[in-house]
Amino acid sequence: MPETNISAAMREAIGGELGRRVSFPVAESDIRRWAIAVYWPGPPPPLFWDQVYAAGSRHKGIVAPEDFNPFAWMSAESSAREDESADANDPDRTELLLGIPGPGLKFQLNGGVSVEYGERIRPGDVITGVNRLESYTEREGRLGLMLMTVTEDTWTRADGTLVKRSRNTLIRY
Repeated sequence: MPETNISAAMREAIGGELGRRVSFPVAESDIRRWAIAVYWPGPPPPLFWDQVYAAGSRHKGIVAPEDFNPFAWMSAESSAREDESADANDPDRTELLLGIPGPGLKFQLNGGVSVEYGERIRPGDVITGVNRLESYTEREGRLGLMLMTVTEDTWTRADGTLVKRSRNTLIRY
């Protein structure tokens, strides 16, 4: 059993960019359709589709639900690393996207997601998403040494305002 799964190259890669994407401008109809789908079979709140109602709200206009994904269909731009077809089921995918050797572990599972919301997305916004490697940690488990990998996906508006930050933990062993 190895003393550590974290190589020097992996340590140096912390903070490295895994991918970047830019959305098309968000249309009011994108927000409305997302809200209809999310709230189906009931009607969505008027904040997401009624201009008059939304103008009188604290948001002063139509905004998207917090879980709205401007990249759900496609991106206007995407970094080369995201376009490479690294197998999503490959436990070494994170390192492959960074161009370094992975630890060679055989199994992986989702260790959880935490989300921080900033400003709401509005019609006309162009959102940039940057996914980075945040950290590696290890701990001993019943099956041996486990590697916890945390990535952070940060979405911002064109002016740099935070829209959403999510941290995803991948457990490999």
